[in-house]
Amino acid sequence: MVLDYKLIGIRIKKFRNLRGLTQNQLAELLDISNVYVSRLERGTAKISLEMTYKIAIILDVPIGMLLTGVDQESHDYLDFEINNLLKQCSSDKKNLIYDLIKAVMAH
Repeated sequence: MVLDYKLIGIRIKKFRNLRGLTQNQLAELLDISNVYVSRLERGTAKISLEMTYKIAIILDVPIGMLLTGVDQESHDYLDFEINNLLKQCSSDKKNLIYDLIKAVMAH
């Protein structure tokens, strides 16, 4: 899996805003500079796993949500992933998948 630092930064900014925090406030809570927070949110700085974890705790968001945009703790997190994969399938493959799901559900 390749990390998209720009997308991670967009997610950090989104959840920071949802929590009503400024970049300066988040920087203070993390004991880092607001310039570094800005670089993280723009995706121009590579974020460490430790920093991602700290941000996830402060923003009260699952770390997987920051990294991938998917809350893997949610009971239906695979719905999004499956739908994305299905969109890429030909009609023949979709029919095969449908038959497979029916067979699995019958057992």
